[in-house]
Amino acid sequence: MDTQEQFKQAMGKCRELFSKKLHDYGAAWRIMRPSSVTDQIFIKANRIRSIEVKGVSKVGEGIYPEFQAIVNYGIVGLIQLELGYAEKEDLTADEALAYYDKYANMALELMLRKNHDYDEAWRVMRISSYTDLILMKIYRTKQIEGLHGQTLVSEGVDANYFDMINYSVFGLIKMDEESR
Repeated sequence: MDTQEQFKQAMGKCRELFSKKLHDYGAAWRIMRPSSVTDQIFIKANRIRSIEVKGVSKVGEGIYPEFQAIVNYGIVGLIQLELGYAEKEDLTADEALAYYDKYANMALELMLRKNHDYDEAWRVMRISSYTDLILMKIYRTKQIEGLHGQTLVSEGVDANYFDMINYSVFGLIKMDEESR
């Protein structure tokens, strides 16, 4: 299977989870400011790193669902950047999924462009490296948020969210491959 197809399958699993959570909770995340989304992604990435370092999870959920959560919160972050946060839930499930699909497709297109230029270097990387890169992107995002987006030479928060999504999808792909 090629990278594009693997990426689509991993994103499809994330979308299915997102859709189920929309059913259960609605788009309650609409009240979150982007900085809160960034902190939520930090919690997930930090938990992955903790499990990687300690070698065990006492909660019972492993690394895979945390990578899925980073994908989904990354897309939530992109939606929030576009729409701004709301004072109450203001999207239907269908509207939220349309935004989800928009940003999932943009993540795929970005991955394809970068994958061409980097010649699939992600395939020889360790999953723990994705975790570290995601954490670095979170700290960069927090710095940019602290600067109110006023950077001198750096990409914005959105670019960092896209990178976090893509590194997480790579982690999901590699974990799927290892489980076979």
